[in-house]
Amino acid sequence: MNIQNLLKLDPFNVNKKRKELLFKKQINLLTNHHYKNCANYRKILKNLNFLKVQEINLENLPPLPASIFKKFDLKSVPNNKIFKKLTSSGTSNQQPSKIYLDKENALNQTKVLTKIVSKLIGSKRLPMLIIDKNPNNFNRETFSARIAAIYGFSIFGKNHCYLLKEDNQIDYKSLINFLNLYSKEKFLIFGFTSLVFENLIKKISKKQLKINFSNGILLHGGGWKKLENMKISNDIFKKKLFDKLKLKNIYNYYGLIEQTGSIFIECKCGYFVTSIFSEIFIRDKNFNIVKNGKRGIIQLFSLLPTSYPGHNILTEDIGEIIDGNSHKCNLKGKHFLVHGRAKEAEIRGCSDAR
Repeated sequence: MNIQNLLKLDPFNVNKKRKELLFKKQINLLTNHHYKNCANYRKILKNLNFLKVQEINLENLPPLPASIFKKFDLKSVPNNKIFKKLTSSGTSNQQPSKIYLDKENALNQTKVLTKIVSKLIGSKRLPMLIIDKNPNNFNRETFSARIAAIYGFSIFGKNHCYLLKEDNQIDYKSLINFLNLYSKEKFLIFGFTSLVFENLIKKISKKQLKINFSNGILLHGGGWKKLENMKISNDIFKKKLFDKLKLKNIYNYYGLIEQTGSIFIECKCGYFVTSIFSEIFIRDKNFNIVKNGKRGIIQLFSLLPTSYPGHNILTEDIGEIIDGNSHKCNLKGKHFLVHGRAKEAEIRGCSDAR
């Protein structure tokens, strides 16, 4: 599949009919590719009586549950072609997901991520404040989701400043120097949502800052579980950042390590939007597609995974589609919300229905 042709298009300006035709063709090609080249994926499809994949509508293609990448090694390229391994953040009771990338897949992820984020912040690299530690010491073959995100998004910035010291304390000296140099014009801020909340809302001292963040553009994602437990909604999160730092340009993003690169950016209307590289369905516990405005389990498609079968994933998240194709922000694509993690019983029920 040639991603290069899609990169020539505006990712949020392809009409619904054209995208449906293009997406159906490409996802079927990917399904056949992984069926042919990944033994475990082929075994799964055979168990589901998919002995040969032809032109099948997206809604009829069985997704892989996101958790399966914790249990099995799923690769569609030979071991000697593996360039990088991504791992999710696993707890002591949970194995991390393992995603295997060859050079082509890794390069396409970077190109598509650049295409999507540039739609939001423009193509010009901006001075960048990263709400994390400097990840100097890392394994170049194995990246955690956190490290991968830092390096992935850092390409949109220059003159990088890391907010945290090695002991997780705020480096006020570096921060103040960064703000003195760059805060008079637009600058980019990136971090995981929980770290942004912990450091920019709770810990940071306004007494040590004479400069506000009003020209900053914050791009943040992940880490919502801690905030949900504290009853901190997206609106409250934004209000607290504005009240404390005068930061008003705030954009949440949603994505999976299993589909790195084809992220969903929050539009000006407050919704996530699919691009030409991605698609979404919402399923009920019986695995039926629900109508727009109804909540259910999120199923995500991506055109990027070629070195592993991550193109069709059943997530562990609950969401709803608000609009089928466009909204006031003029971005073409499905607009949707994410409402947090599904209960284990909901995932099990969906799995049983397949």
